[in-house]
Amino acid sequence: MEAEDKVRNEGLTTEKATGKVLNDRELNRALLARQMLLHRVKLPVLEVVEKLVGLQAQSPNAPYFGLWSRLEGFRHEELSQLMRDRQVVRMALLRSTLHLVSARDALQLRPLLQSVMDRSLRGSFGKHIKGIDLEALAAAGRAIVEKEPLTFNELGKRLGEQWPGLNPEAATAVIRNRVPLVQIPPRGIWGESGQAVHTTVEAWLGQPLSSSPDLDGLIRSYLAAFGPATVRDIQVWSGLTRIHERIESLRPHLITFRNERGEELFDLPNAPRPDADSPSAPRFLSEFDNMLLSYADRSRIMNENDRKRVFTSNGIIRATLLIDGFVAGTWKMTNGRGGAVLHIEPFRALSKRELDALSEEGVRLLYFAAPNAATSDLIFH
Repeated sequence: MEAEDKVRNEGLTTEKATGKVLNDRELNRALLARQMLLHRVKLPVLEVVEKLVGLQAQSPNAPYFGLWSRLEGFRHEELSQLMRDRQVVRMALLRSTLHLVSARDALQLRPLLQSVMDRSLRGSFGKHIKGIDLEALAAAGRAIVEKEPLTFNELGKRLGEQWPGLNPEAATAVIRNRVPLVQIPPRGIWGESGQAVHTTVEAWLGQPLSSSPDLDGLIRSYLAAFGPATVRDIQVWSGLTRIHERIESLRPHLITFRNERGEELFDLPNAPRPDADSPSAPRFLSEFDNMLLSYADRSRIMNENDRKRVFTSNGIIRATLLIDGFVAGTWKMTNGRGGAVLHIEPFRALSKRELDALSEEGVRLLYFAAPNAATSDLIFH
C-alpha cells in the first residue's frame, strides 16, 4: 500500500464537496485509468500489484492475465520470480477470498481483515465448531504447518488425531480463518502444477504481522484503485463493516460526488478522473477480476442483465472482455495437441472496427498464453 503514499499525501488537503454528478461513463473511465486499462503502463510488477491492492487469485493463472492486460511487455517469469523470492504471496484476504499481494501488504492487511475471516468461518462452519476451543485448535494448526507445510487434506488428518470428533473440513477452516496462511510455490507459478500447500505468513516471510494496521490507509488505497466509490462499495470490496465511521473521519481530506442514482461518492482529490469520451481499446480481464467484485453497484463496468452470464451458480467469475470499457462478453483459452484456441463469446453484435481491434488483442493474448503452441486460433461463438 505504500506505493500509493504520494497520492494519499496529496489527498490530505482540504474538504471538497462538489455536488457534481458523475455518470456511469465518467466513473468507468476513472476506474479504467486507475486500473491501468486505458493505457498499458511501464512499471515494476511489484508496484502494480500494490497499486491494485492485490489481484484475486482463486485461479492460479488469473493474476498473470490480469497483469498482462495492464503492463506493457509483461512476462510470466517476472511474477513467478517474485513469488519464489517471497516478495508476493497468495493468501485469503479481502472478502475472505484468495488474493495475490505483496509481502508488505500481506503483513499489513491480514490483521485488518480478521473480523472478515471470523465472519466467514461462522457463516460456513458455525454449527460444526460449536463448543470447540478455537484458540487451542488454531494454535495446534499453526504449530503443524510451521513445522511442515501441508495441504488442507493432510492438515485435516493431523488435526483429527487430536480432535477425533471434529469434521476435518471444519477443522481446517478454523486454521484457514484464524491463522494467517499462505500458499507456497510451486502453486501459482506459471507453467508448473502443484497442490495448494500452506504455512503461516510469518514463517514464510520471517516477519510478524503488523502491530499497527492502518484502516484509513486501506480505504485510501481502495479509492486510489477503484474510486470514486460509496461506503457500500468499500464494504463489498473489503468485506469489512462499519466503514461509514472511518469515512466520516476522513471526509475533510476527501472530495465527494454523486452518481446517477443520487448516492454519495468519495474520492481522493488528485486521483485521475478522465473525460467520459476518452478512448478505450479492447481488454481481456482474467477470471475473478476484482473490477467485477469491488462494488455494490457494478453499473460503471457491467450491465446487471449480463451478471448471470459472468457470475455462475457455482461461484465462478468467468473471464470477461471489455469493449469501450464495459464488459461485453466472456472468453476462455484451450491449449492441447490441436494447438491453442481463444474462444470468445460476445454479449452483443460487434462492429467490424470492434471485431478487428478485439481480434488483434486476442492474437496478442494467444502469444502471451501459449507462445510455443504449434498453431493458434480465435473462435467467436
